[in-house]
Amino acid sequence: MGDETGAAGRPPRTRVVLGEAAARRRPPDPARAELAEGTPVGEALVKGLVRAQLALAVRLSLVVVTGLGSLPLLFAAAPAVGRIKVLGINLPWLLLGFLSFPFLVGVGWAYVRWAERNEQDFTAVIRRPEA
Repeated sequence: MGDETGAAGRPPRTRVVLGEAAARRRPPDPARAELAEGTPVGEALVKGLVRAQLALAVRLSLVVVTGLGSLPLLFAAAPAVGRIKVLGINLPWLLLGFLSFPFLVGVGWAYVRWAERNEQDFTAVIRRPEA
């Protein structure tokens, strides 16, 4: 264990210490420090992000409720529409049973895309250089 040269002429081992990696880190960003410390500016930034994400979720929820919730109302108000057949399948089954899933996947995809855009905007505000 005390042999520094290693066996069979190999070079000695190098010890890697976590402290060395920590010493090479960049200096802390003032905006990130405000977020971490919970200053009023940091809290306002986080509240803005949460508010934007909530508004997005509410808007897309209304799209889903309007899109899918109006179909049973349409079929109840106009029973003739409910008796229409497309490719041998009743229209209500086609819309609610099959086409609702791609609609929901599309809304979910849009939510993820727009939520990530909100987060990227938030990150851009945080990383913006002070003028």
